[in-house]
Amino acid sequence: MTLHLNDITVTLGRGESRTVALDGLTTSFRPGALTALVGPSGSGKSTLLAVAGALLRPDQGQVLLNDTDLATLTDGQRAHARRTRIGYMFQSGNLLTGLTTEEQLLAAASIAGRKPRAVRAKARELLVEVGLDHRLHHRPDQLSGGERQRVALARALLAQPELLLVDEPTAAVDRTRADDLTRLIARTTHEHGCVTLVATHDPVVVEAADTTIDMLDHAPAAAV
Repeated sequence: MTLHLNDITVTLGRGESRTVALDGLTTSFRPGALTALVGPSGSGKSTLLAVAGALLRPDQGQVLLNDTDLATLTDGQRAHARRTRIGYMFQSGNLLTGLTTEEQLLAAASIAGRKPRAVRAKARELLVEVGLDHRLHHRPDQLSGGERQRVALARALLAQPELLLVDEPTAAVDRTRADDLTRLIARTTHEHGCVTLVATHDPVVVEAADTTIDMLDHAPAAAV
């Protein structure tokens, strides 16, 4: 499994607020490698994650996940790719309000066409790994920001995705938990051979990465 971005351009906003977030970006990511995306806020890290994950369609360019160009798929095909091939852990967690921690994982599996009963044991194993075995029956409003992030990571890993996208995984947790999450992301990447992109400001995450991309090296000239 490979991910190749070819001549990606993305503009955000309109009129005077219009900003070029990515300008002709071309780069490749190899399977089984953790890539850290670094750079200040506004340098395009989150935009790159959104484009790679078929959440944002670029103005131009190809997003090749293996031989599939995600940029040219219909909305329905892109949604199917997100459910079955891509795992996400974003800062907000994006959890479903009425579901418990365990149900978040089982619901995602069901949406992807897997029987919840068949993945329950693996779901609990992952929740133990991220330190949430004591929070199985808590809903999002009963969890801290860091706990919601960890639920999102376990949910992403349950799908055994080809592409794993992670946004600031250590921003809302203490140092010990941050180190544990970093090791889990790196181990999962190496063992399952997925392509993993992590947007981060954390030097510990950068040190654990196999490859680092400084987004300022790819920034539009006006933004440097």
